[in-house]
Amino acid sequence: MDGYRRRIVDDELDELAPRLAALALEGPKAVGKTETALRRSATVYRLDDPAVAEIVRADPSRLVVGARPVLIDEWQRFPPTWDVVRRAVDADSTGGQFLLTGSATPPGAPTHSGAGRIATLRMRPLSLAERDLGPVSVRLADLLSGSRPQLHGESTLRVADYAYEVVASGFPGLRGLSGRALRSALDGYLHRIVEHDIDELGARVRNPGALRRWMTAYAAATSSTAAFETIRDAASAGDSTPARSTTIPYRRILEQLWIIEDLPAWLPSRNRLRRLGESPRHHLADPALAARLLGVDADTLLDGADPGHLVPRDGSLLGALFESLVALSVRVYGQADEATVSHLRTRGGEHEVDLIVERSDGRVVALEVK
Repeated sequence: MDGYRRRIVDDELDELAPRLAALALEGPKAVGKTETALRRSATVYRLDDPAVAEIVRADPSRLVVGARPVLIDEWQRFPPTWDVVRRAVDADSTGGQFLLTGSATPPGAPTHSGAGRIATLRMRPLSLAERDLGPVSVRLADLLSGSRPQLHGESTLRVADYAYEVVASGFPGLRGLSGRALRSALDGYLHRIVEHDIDELGARVRNPGALRRWMTAYAAATSSTAAFETIRDAASAGDSTPARSTTIPYRRILEQLWIIEDLPAWLPSRNRLRRLGESPRHHLADPALAARLLGVDADTLLDGADPGHLVPRDGSLLGALFESLVALSVRVYGQADEATVSHLRTRGGEHEVDLIVERSDGRVVALEVK
């Protein structure tokens, strides 16, 4: 574990894991869940190991045997894991017993939701602050404190640096790769989603090529509120437009794999605003995936490339992908501060706020991305 890059979610785990009996760390593959969880586990069951999975299927009770904390890695490979852990927590609610990591939501809910027994925590790709790009001068926690701190600081990063970070990926294992090696790694990641990961969920895609086209159209809609009908039309091959009944499962499956993470509309319950839009803004888990689906690199983004302009948008593709990178980062910071992140847009599009960060006590910070 030498060279481990400490994450913001580590601070959350330090606070929560010793106090909660069971905690599930969820997020897309390659985001670093296993490596993070291994650092705080005494017993490990890797359910992506066929030998371990075979033993567990024969005797599920083995999952709660061993020195605490027990890590159950890729728990979704054996969905009864959830209920086994829940029952163990019912019998003993002492903190710091179980860590579950999952790269997908298995089809069909567990027998019991686990509410009150198993807490969940989302892990995302590296935020900008976690990429060691320079000193941090403004903290979201300070903005949400209500103290109105003085905002100051200067970044040494330029547009070209941000374009590189868009395509460089926040998956820890891909940091340091560039050029063909990085492109090959991202292509392999996308190929596995289409050809393997979906099968592991028990789902079946009859036409992987159509799914890939839909993902490309969705990538083109990054940071927009484009209707799913618009995305579906953009995914058509020639005169062949995929049926709505075909594309709806695409979205559901990719959400189960944590590959899609739409940004919801901000709809405060007590507001004087009228005609607020309810459409989400579209984002993939990592904007590097969107860039790779669209076949662009940092240089082509800086040149203003926008392959086919599949989905109408205001502004450049680089601007849309940069906004997605900022949204990813703010979600990481917001979660650490127990805040949700959304966006505001009036139905006619006359007014909008790119990111709204709201804490449970009602404190709100609005951010514009430029």
